[in-house]
Amino acid sequence: MKNISNIIENYLKEVIESEGRGLIEIKRSEIADRFQCVPSQINYVINTRFTIERGYHVESKRGGGGYIRILRVRASSKAHLIEEILKHIGDEVSQIATEDIVFRLIDEQVISKREAKMILAAVDRQVIAIELPYRDQLRARILSAILMTIMYENES
Repeated sequence: MKNISNIIENYLKEVIESEGRGLIEIKRSEIADRFQCVPSQINYVINTRFTIERGYHVESKRGGGGYIRILRVRASSKAHLIEEILKHIGDEVSQIATEDIVFRLIDEQVISKREAKMILAAVDRQVIAIELPYRDQLRARILSAILMTIMYENES
């Protein structure tokens, strides 16, 4: 059986896609009532599953008429997506952010699941067994080199 976080994530993604605009506005309490969970569970799902690395932009307004707006961000091309990711990576990137980036690349059909597994294996914290922040810096350099190779390969 799936855990509640996966169920909520899948529901929100389905609603985003079915709306056709790539955007939804929700009330945290309404979603919590729907899934019979605490509102903080909705916060957890949104904060961990709807990140910029995974291709989402989230806005929220607190208060009585408050809402959470989730926008699916799609790049105009694979090369543009990789360029945006490279800007986001910068000089260092955590393992969690790397995983989110790789999941997005799969979702956007830039890489295969096999390629994703190889990338994640190469940049895993147990493979890059050095102290922080050097580990995140090295991971960023490796991931950037891989993405540059993919971008140039797609152009040929």
